[in-house]
Parts: sequence; structure tokens; C-alpha cells
Amino acid sequence: MSKVPAAYQATRGSVLDVDRAFYSRLTDPAARERVDSLVVPIREGRAWQVPAGHVMRLTTLEGPQVGDLNLWSRHNPRERFWASRTRQLQRAHVSTFDRLWSTLPYLRPMATIIDDSLAGYGVDGSGVDEQGGRIHDLLGTRCDPYVNRLLTGEDFDHHCHSNLVRAVLPHGLTEFDVHDVLNVFQCTGLNEDDQYFMKACPARQGDYLELFAEIDLLCALSCCPGGDLSVELWGPNAGDPLLTCHPIGVEVFRLDPELLSGWRSPGYAPYRGGHGLHGPSIDWATEKRCVAERHEGRNGERSV
Repeated sequence: MSKVPAAYQATRGSVLDVDRAFYSRLTDPAARERVDSLVVPIREGRAWQVPAGHVMRLTTLEGPQVGDLNLWSRHNPRERFWASRTRQLQRAHVSTFDRLWSTLPYLRPMATIIDDSLAGYGVDGSGVDEQGGRIHDLLGTRCDPYVNRLLTGEDFDHHCHSNLVRAVLPHGLTEFDVHDVLNVFQCTGLNEDDQYFMKACPARQGDYLELFAEIDLLCALSCCPGGDLSVELWGPNAGDPLLTCHPIGVEVFRLDPELLSGWRSPGYAPYRGGHGLHGPSIDWATEKRCVAERHEGRNGERSV
């Protein structure tokens, strides 16, 4: 791997400079209470809410399984997970102490990864991957029925894109709100021709990823119809991966308030300019807050 320095680097005290001691304390199982749980069935999607200051845990319940994760601000779905900027600010495969960032003009941490049972895979001596694959992928995106139709000439309604669409409809969202994902438990990389590859998921029963909600979240997860991706989905060797599919468990935990002493939900990006446009002065912070309040007023707690 190249040793060229990363383009985006944290300065001391910036929002990229994560307080590792604080987030490490949040993993104490004795200082949390489970307040919600659900199971995402094979080849399906589910959506749920996570209040700010809570932890959500995703677990491979029965065996290896890839999941496609979307995040929105619960009060304003225009603010949603931004996979490409997260890839730039953090890395192409995220793990402990990496943050998941929201879209412009909000640009703030939505969640911080606090624990990952596969953190060493493909990075240190305990998890060497001969092809350079790594876990929790931001290089690719969700599978969808549109590409599948182009590649195979067939329609299939349980791609991750479709699963996510069905999952968010009861929360007042539509297909237009589904966005690029974090592929949890997915092993990917780039080959010598700079092409994207996927490998069989190395997760085993009981592997997990934990995220701390920095803001009130609406989350949706699809259990990929490709299962653990050990079976090729397209091309001359394609097969049916149904037997490699497993459910993913979701748990939400309330933390001991003492653990959160001094923490507060991050505000919007502090940019106050008008993009060089001339005209009436615009208070962007107030504008963004009003958008969120209008959306919450239209939908109430029933939706997002």
C-alpha cells in the first residue's frame, strides 16, 4: 500500500480529532440498558429509530451476512448519510473511532463507531487478507433492480435498494430518500486493474458493529440477497446464494447518564457564507433549523 499522506487530516481540537477515551467508555456492558431490539430477516429490510446519546449494535446472528445501512436525521431526512465524504474524511473501510458524516449543508457526525469485532481484519497480523480486502465497505453501494435488469434481463424485487425502499415507506420516506450505503460486514477492495471486487464475508456468528448516535437517527438496514457474497451474483459462474443468507440482529441501548457527562450532540457545519452570491443576508443556521422544524411539524413523531 502507498504511504502517501491522507488528503484530509485532523487538527488538534477539530471535530475529526476523536476523544478515544470517551468513546471507549461507552462500550461497558454494565453501564447500558437495552431499550429496543429487532431482527432483519434474510433478503428483507427494516427501519428503526435511535435517539441521540444511545448505542446501536448490529450482530450477525447465525452466520456471515452483509448488510446495507442508511441513516437520516430523524427530524429532517434531507440530512442523511454521505458515503463519499465519509470515505474522504475517514477511510474507504471504516472501523472503531471512525465517524459517519451527513450531507451538505449540514456536514456533521451522525454516528461514531465505538466497537467492532472485526476491527483487525485485513489490517494487522490477526486478519491478513491475501487480496487486500477489508471490512465495512464505503467503496461500493447497494445492489439494485435497475442494474440487475441491465446485467441479466430479469427483475428481482429484493435487492438492497428495494428492501430499503419498503423499509422506510412507513416512516414517510420514499425511494428518492434511499441513498449510498455503508456495507456492514462486507469485504471489498480494488484489484490490479483498479476495479471493485467483493469477497466472501469473514464474519462469523456473533460478530458485531456498534455505533454511538450523535444525533437523533432514523436507520434502515437491508440483509443483502447475496448473503455472505461467497456465490457470484453475475457473470458465467453466477448462482443462487439463498443458502448463504442469514439474519442480522439490531439492538439499541440507553447509556448511564454519567457516561455522557460533557457530551452534546454536534451542531451543523459553522459555514455562514452565501456561496459568493449577492443579495439579502441569509442566516444559514436559522434556515437549516427552520427546515427541520417544518418537516417535524408536517410528519410528527409518527414518521421521522
